[in-house]
Amino acid sequence: MSLERYAAKKKRYLQYVGKEIVKHRVCYAFLAPYGVVFGLFFITPLVISVFFSFTYFNILEPPTFIGLQNYINLLLADDVFLIAVRNTFILAVITGPIGYMAAFLFAWFINELPRYIRAFVTLVFYAPSIAGAAFMVWAIIFSGDAHGYINGFLMNMGLLTEPRLWLTDPEYMMPVILIVVMWMSLGAGFLAFIAGLSTIDPTLYEAGLVDGIKNRWQELWYITLPNMKGMLMFGAVMAITASFGVGDVTAQLAGFPSTDYAVHTVVNHLVDYGSIRFEMGYASAIATLLFLTMILCNSVIQKMLRRIGT
Repeated sequence: MSLERYAAKKKRYLQYVGKEIVKHRVCYAFLAPYGVVFGLFFITPLVISVFFSFTYFNILEPPTFIGLQNYINLLLADDVFLIAVRNTFILAVITGPIGYMAAFLFAWFINELPRYIRAFVTLVFYAPSIAGAAFMVWAIIFSGDAHGYINGFLMNMGLLTEPRLWLTDPEYMMPVILIVVMWMSLGAGFLAFIAGLSTIDPTLYEAGLVDGIKNRWQELWYITLPNMKGMLMFGAVMAITASFGVGDVTAQLAGFPSTDYAVHTVVNHLVDYGSIRFEMGYASAIATLLFLTMILCNSVIQKMLRRIGT
C-alpha cells in the first residue's frame, strides 16, 4: 500500500470515528469521567512504569537510562526472582483454574436455590474474599506451637508427636498458602457468574428440551456457557489477576521474606525492591514483566473460551 493510499484511508477512518463520536456524544459524555479516571490512574502509571524500567532510579536522584540492564539482571543474575517466578506459577497454575471452576460451579448450584436463600448463600461464599482479618484466623489455625488448631487436633488424634512449623518450615509452607488462597478465591468473578446466570432467558432451556437436550450437563454446555461468554471472560481475567497477584497472603502468614523464599512471589519481590530498597527502576522492570505475563495468559484463556459452544 502506497503512502498516499494509507494517508487517505487513515483520514477516512478518523472522519468516521469523529462522526460516530458526534452521533453518540451523549453516551461518550457519560463515559468521559470513567475514561479520565482510567487514563489518569491506570494507563498513565503503566506508561511511567514501563519508562522507569529502562532506567536506574532510586527516588533521590534523577533517573538514569540504562537500557535493558534491569531485565538482564532480573533474568540472568537474580536467583531470588527466579524462585519467585517458580512460586508464582505454582500458585497460578493450581489456584487459578481450581478457583475459576469452583467459582462457576458454586454459582451454578447457588442459582438453583430460592431467591432469599440464594442471597444469603452468595454472601457466605463471597465473604472470604473480602475478609481482611482472615489472615489472623489462619495464623492461629496453622500456628507452629501445640496451641495451634491443626497441631492440637493432629496431636490429640495421635498423628503427630510434636508440633509442626506449618508457616516457617519450607516443606509445609506452600501447601498451607495454596489452601488459604483457594479459600479466598471466590471473588468478583463469582459475583459475575451469579449475575450472568440470573440473566439467561428461561425460554432457552425450554427450547433446548424440545431440541433434544437430555440432562443438565448438556444444558450447561449448549445453553448456559454460550450465553455467559462475557461473564466467563471477565471471571477469567479476575482469576488470572488474583492468582498472579498473590503477595499479601504469603507476607502475612509466612513472613517477609519467607523462610528460604519458599513462598516468595513476584509481587513480594516487587514490594521488596519498590517499597523497601527504593530501587524503582528495577521494581518497574518486575512490574512490567508481571503485566506482560498476565496479558499473555489472559489472551490464551480468552481464545479457549471463545470456542465454547461453537
